[in-house]
Amino acid sequence: MKKVLSIFLVLVMILSLSTVSMADDSVVKLTIVHTNDTHARIESGNGIMGFAKISTKVNELRAENPNLLLVDAGDTFHGQTIATLNKGESVVKVMNAMMFDVMVPGNHDFNYGQDRLLEIEAMLDFPIISGNITKEDGTPYMEGIYIKEIGGIKVGFFGLTSPETAYKTHPKNVEGLTFEDPIKAAKAMVEELKGKVDLIVCIGHIGEDESTDVTSKMIINEVDGIDLFIDGHSHTVKPTGELVKNTMLVQTGAYDANLGIVDITLTNGVVTAISAKLITLEDAANLVEDPAILEVIAEISAENKLITDVKVGTTSVLLEGTREVVRAGESNLGNLITNAMLYETGAQIAITNGGGIRASIDIGDITIGDVITVLPFGNYIVTLDVKGSDLILALENGLTDYPAAKGAFPHVAGITVTFDPEKPAMERVTSVMFNGKPLDPNAYYSVATNDFMAAGGDQYVSLGASTQTGQYAALDEALIEYLKVVNAASVGVEGRINVFVPAPVEPEVIKYTVVSGDVLWRIAQKFGTTWQKIAEINKLSNPHLIFPGNVFIITSE
Repeated sequence: MKKVLSIFLVLVMILSLSTVSMADDSVVKLTIVHTNDTHARIESGNGIMGFAKISTKVNELRAENPNLLLVDAGDTFHGQTIATLNKGESVVKVMNAMMFDVMVPGNHDFNYGQDRLLEIEAMLDFPIISGNITKEDGTPYMEGIYIKEIGGIKVGFFGLTSPETAYKTHPKNVEGLTFEDPIKAAKAMVEELKGKVDLIVCIGHIGEDESTDVTSKMIINEVDGIDLFIDGHSHTVKPTGELVKNTMLVQTGAYDANLGIVDITLTNGVVTAISAKLITLEDAANLVEDPAILEVIAEISAENKLITDVKVGTTSVLLEGTREVVRAGESNLGNLITNAMLYETGAQIAITNGGGIRASIDIGDITIGDVITVLPFGNYIVTLDVKGSDLILALENGLTDYPAAKGAFPHVAGITVTFDPEKPAMERVTSVMFNGKPLDPNAYYSVATNDFMAAGGDQYVSLGASTQTGQYAALDEALIEYLKVVNAASVGVEGRINVFVPAPVEPEVIKYTVVSGDVLWRIAQKFGTTWQKIAEINKLSNPHLIFPGNVFIITSE
């Protein structure tokens, strides 16, 4: 009897505990704030929120919900003078002060070289992860997974970096590294995280460009179990995110123009609600910049100022380096840069990619800082011995996407190029003139380019296969020296890159002799025109009065 009673009491206790558990579901709300493709825009400016305002917003959100994580999706440490002068350390200092939690490296985070990126990783107070990069010996370049517990919830992050990094940074920066298939890597990391965490988040510098082999959406469609995909690389703006299968896909655009916010509700460790939004520049207009972050930036700027404020020239016109312009057409700044390349090397022809021109230069004094902002990558100039036919192939490569913007769009000196955008890609160049004569496809020319393109970057394969004949100063150094001897405003848009315009088709001229029974409207109908047109051309005072033997000039429409 006692045994039966004991069993009964145990059952009652179990049922009681179950009832309490059901009545008191564990509900946790997480906020994930995310950035991507800031390209070192840590200071506020035109169209740029700046990290001090972002910090203020993050602090406000942390006060509302301490279960907050701050995440970055790459292309962060390079792209502005404040960062390039100390190879990314400026950005490290600011991100540490803002208490970021985790990030993934983008292709441009390798611009200082793979060893420098690992040095940056060691400086960070938080992990940088990517699970699809391996070294020559097959070992991981860096950790791919990071698990963080917050509010009793275990969040599993895994990172992916675009395989395009192999050619969207200087190839030497990633020499010996392999960027593995992101889908395969994602499957393995999700499998590893399952059962260990409550929430799985991919931080991917992958993007949605149609030209890429693997997009973020492809990964989501192939890999089950990802709750949130924080994306970058394609500069895509997703105002409220996008639900792809069961995964929320988010991206902010670029250059601090927006700040991403994802709110997630978990009930008993299971995601029951997820929503995304962007804080826009307009939303942030009245935010006060965080004084602590401004102080960090001020200290960095003071260290850099002695270098960046040195004047090297002046300009009375805007030197155009806007992304939309230089990636789809000729600009005065592109011409100035390629002129500087010829001045530095003595080559016959110069070619550089629009994607390497990162800013405009305003009217007024031109400083070293301005030049570095325009040309922040530290690329040096090389000369190549290039066959004419290979140069034409290079130009074709740069013009494939026109009129859409493309980083490979060519800026040139020493030649004039005409192309027909109505023709198929890689068949568009109709004319290349050198010294007033057509470029000889069988002759060899001395061509100055940047070392990124000379190594086949931006898919300039034909340049990568050409023989290198010399190495020279960095692009920014060459431009600085050229600005000392030339009036920058004297270099304009000169018709170096031209869109082919077909010659107008002359209408066919027909002479018609009137026969008995003819009327003007029937003649017009016969030739597919109007009687009014015939009357006008032939200056008929009375179109209704015509006689056999009259000869009329008729033109086709």
